[in-house]
Amino acid sequence: MFQLFRCQICGDPYLGDEAPSKCPFCGAPKEYTKDEKQYIDHFKENIKFTDGEIEAFKKALDLEIGNASFYLKASSTSSDEFHKSLFKALFKVESEHADVFVKHLKITKPEFDKTIEASTDGHENLEESHRRERIAIDAYSQMLTQSTTPRAKEIFEALVKVETDHLGLED
Repeated sequence: MFQLFRCQICGDPYLGDEAPSKCPFCGAPKEYTKDEKQYIDHFKENIKFTDGEIEAFKKALDLEIGNASFYLKASSTSSDEFHKSLFKALFKVESEHADVFVKHLKITKPEFDKTIEASTDGHENLEESHRRERIAIDAYSQMLTQSTTPRAKEIFEALVKVETDHLGLED
């Protein structure tokens, strides 16, 4: 029998026999997936983020839009189907991360950068992907240590885990 689950990070619903090992939308580990009855909709709460957390959310949004833009371009320029599919999936995940920050900042999602470049060589794009993911991990680790609000900590902690998982992607 199907159950309804929701991700505490992105809020998206998932139907399944059991919770997925990772959120199919934002990539958050299973520990962030809750049965619908246990889910807390933090996007509807009036959370008072600190000024530093709001600035961190804005920087994180820029980072996610930049990475999503790269993956969107790499998904169209990579010459083989494996890399096209890989980068399309990463685009969706990074775009979902951007949505998390947009919802908390209560702003319109910025456009993706259509001028960003990517190689036709999927291996080169994967190397660029790893470089970008390491930057995100470092940034989110620092933002995590500087955050005081439980929700901000939860988001940055989850994203460090997700971006670290991305480093494990290989050809």
